[in-house]
Formats: sequence, structure tokens, C-alpha cells
Amino acid sequence: MNLVLIKYNAGNIQSVSFALERLGISFNITDDAEQIRKADKVIFPGVGEASTTMTFLKEKKLDQLIKSLTQPVLGVCLGMQLMCRFSEENNTPCLGIFDEDVKRFIPESTMKVPHMGWNKLLLREDSWLNPELSDQYVYFVHSFYVPVNRYTSALTDYINPFSAALKKDNFYGVQFHPEKSASTGELVLKSFLDL
Repeated sequence: MNLVLIKYNAGNIQSVSFALERLGISFNITDDAEQIRKADKVIFPGVGEASTTMTFLKEKKLDQLIKSLTQPVLGVCLGMQLMCRFSEENNTPCLGIFDEDVKRFIPESTMKVPHMGWNKLLLREDSWLNPELSDQYVYFVHSFYVPVNRYTSALTDYINPFSAALKKDNFYGVQFHPEKSASTGELVLKSFLDL
């Protein structure tokens, strides 16, 4: 399988690389449009800030490229959020693949923002994720979330229910970090790689 990680200013590209290496999966890290188009599968990682990242993607013309891809594409954390229409993080227009807006968590007395830690996945019936992942715990670090919507494949509850995973056509997303979620995270990556 020809797997590509999109190279841009994402903070978690190294940890995603290590997770794939642990699985024995070979991959390339590139921002070359031709290599990305030719890949069998693409991972769009992300740790960072929405507006800065969108500016970077536009400068490299990666914004148009990502939207045009026809093979399976997995957005991780910020990568998933940037696949949405708009983010409340610095009022950022995003890629618009998922017709949904990214919202800022409103802190509550006992529940702090950012949301950091392990939370349970609740899979929808038609989820693309392996059924064994139902009720398993995965690791989250984020201050913004995608509300539950028609594209939601799995949800989690923190302050309010939100989308832990999305799917539309050939585009997939996870809000949590599979690369930091131990064996459960490996099963998430396998769910995508086995599609």
C-alpha cells in the first residue's frame, strides 16, 4: 500500500509516524501534489492553530489538493477540524468537506478547557471504525469540537456530546489522537488502513 502523510506545519506528524512504524506500515511524508494524488491512502495529521494552518495550506495550494482527493483520507485532530466548513478558532474558514462548523468548548465549573485525557468512544451503528472500539477509551487534547451531526461515526461526551469521528464519502476524521491512544489507537489506524 502506498500511504502518504501530508507534510505541513502539524505538531503531531512525528508521533503519527512512530505509530505507523510500530504497526510495520511503510509511508512517505510529503507535500508534493503528485505523490499525494498517487497515494492509495492519505493521512492529514494536525496539532496547531486553525487560521495559521489554513494560511500555510493555501500558500502551498494544499487546500485545493486535499478537497480534490478521491482516495481514503484521514484527518486527525486539527486535520479533522480543518475538513469542516468553519472554525470558531480565530474565525477561520476551512476546507468545507464536512458541512459543519467547529465550536469552542465553554468551560464548566468542574470541566476545564482544553479537554485533555481519556474518554470513551460511542460508535454509531454504521461507523467506519472497528466494532471492537465501542466503549474503548482514546486520548483527547483539544479546546474546539465538532457537534454531533449526520456525518458523526462515533461520539464522546465532555461538557456536551461531540463528534469523536466523522465520515463523508472518502473523507474520514478523528478528533482524538490514535497515535497517543496505545493499542486502541492502533486499532483505529488499522480501521482506516483496512478500508
